Amino acid sequence: MTSSENRSERSSPNGLARHLGLFGTTMAVMGGIIGAGIFINPYLVAERVHTSFLILAAWVAGGLIALLGGFIYAELAARLPVVGGQYAYLREALHPGVAFLYGWVLLLVIQTGGMAAVAVTFARYFLELTHWPFSDSFIAAAALALLTAINCFGVRAGSRVQSTMTMTAIAAIGVLELFSFLRGGPSQISFHPILDQPPSLNLALAFGSAMTPVLFAYGGWQTSSFLGGEVRDPRKTLPRGLVLGVLSVIAVYTSVNFVYVRTLGPAGLAATTTPASAVMRAALGPRGGTLIAAGIAFSAFGFLGQSILTAPRVYFAMAEDRVFFRSVARIHPRTHVPIIAIALQGVWAILIALTGTYAQVVNYVVAMDSLFFGLTAVCLLLLRRRDASFRPAVIDHRVPGHPWTTLFFITVMWLVVISTFMRDPLRSFIGLGIAIAGLPVYFFWRAKNREAISA
Repeated sequence: MTSSENRSERSSPNGLARHLGLFGTTMAVMGGIIGAGIFINPYLVAERVHTSFLILAAWVAGGLIALLGGFIYAELAARLPVVGGQYAYLREALHPGVAFLYGWVLLLVIQTGGMAAVAVTFARYFLELTHWPFSDSFIAAAALALLTAINCFGVRAGSRVQSTMTMTAIAAIGVLELFSFLRGGPSQISFHPILDQPPSLNLALAFGSAMTPVLFAYGGWQTSSFLGGEVRDPRKTLPRGLVLGVLSVIAVYTSVNFVYVRTLGPAGLAATTTPASAVMRAALGPRGGTLIAAGIAFSAFGFLGQSILTAPRVYFAMAEDRVFFRSVARIHPRTHVPIIAIALQGVWAILIALTGTYAQVVNYVVAMDSLFFGLTAVCLLLLRRRDASFRPAVIDHRVPGHPWTTLFFITVMWLVVISTFMRDPLRSFIGLGIAIAGLPVYFFWRAKNREAISA
C-alpha cells in the first residue's frame, strides 16, 4: 500500500462518511463558482475592452481556462481522492511545508477574505429587499454564523442548502435572460468592429487586464476537490462532477453576458456597476430590479454555503498531519464533521466582515490564489513522472494535451500573479508576507511533533 493510500484511509475515518454523489459534487462545483461576481464583474470587463466580440471572447476564454483547470484537478482528484484536496496534492507532490503554507493562506487570506466580501455583498442586496435597520457588517456576520452552524450539523445538511441556493441563482439568471428577450428593447450587440484597436501589444495587455475579473468570477471550481474523502466512488464521481460543473458554468456565464451586451451595449455595460439590475429595470421597471436583487442575494448566500462546507477539510487535514491544533481534527460523534475546523474558519471570516478588512484583501487574494493554482498544476507534472506505474485505466479523466496544456495553465496563472503585483504591489506584497509568515509557524509545529515523538 502506498503512502497516499495510507493517508486516504487515515483521512476517511468513520467520522467522514462518503455520501456525496455526482449531482451533489456537480452542484458543489457550480455553487463554488456562481456567486455575486457574475452580477458585478462584467462591467469591469467592458471598461477594459470595448467591443461585443472582445467582451464575450473574454468570458469564453476564461471559461476554457477554468475548464482546463477542472481537467487538471479532476486527474489530481482521481490520483489522490483524499480529504483536503489541493492541500493533499501539494503535500504529496511537493512538500508538506508548501501544503501548510497553502492552508495557512487559505485560512487568513483566500477563503475567509473572499467569504467576508461575498457576505457583505449578500448583506447589501438583502437590506435592499428588506430595508431592515441593520448595518451591512451585522447582516454579513449573521449570515456567516448561520451557515457555519448549518454545516456543523453535517455535510448533508450543508450540501442541501448550497444546492438549493445554487439552483435559485441559476433560476434568477434564467429569468433575467428570458425577460431581456421578451420585454427588452432592440439589440445593442454588434460584431462590427470586432476589435477596438489594431492588433498590437496594447490590445493584448487590455485583453489580459479584462481576463482578471473574468478569472476571479470563474474562481471556485477547485473547492469541491476538498471533499474527496466524502464522495461516493471518488475516482469516478469527483472528476466527472468537476468537469460537468465547469461546463455548466461556462454556458451560464456566456449566455448571461450575451444578454448584458445585447441589452446595454458595450458602452452601457461599462457605465453601470450593477448590470443585472440595469437589464431587469429596462425589462420590468423597478420591480425587475427588486427581483434580481433577490437573485443576487440568494446566489451570494449559496456561495457562502459552499465555501463553509468545503474549505475546513483542509484545516482538518493539516491537523491530521500534526501541523495544526489537534482539536481541529476532532470529529463530532453524531454529525460526523470536523466542527472545530468549520467554526475556526467561520469565526475568522466573521471578524473580517465586522472590521471591513475584506476590501483590503481582494487584490492579494487574487495573487495568492493564482500562485497556488499554478503550484498545484505543477503537482500533476510531478505525479505523472513519479507514478509511472499507475495504471492509465484507473484514471477516467486524464488532462487532454498534457503536458502542454498543463504548462499553458501554469503560465496563465503566474501571469495573473505578475499582473496583480504590478497593478497593486503594496497589497500583493502584504499577501505574500502573510504567506511567508507561515514558515516559522510550520517549523514550530514540526519541532513540537519531533519533541512529542522523542518523548
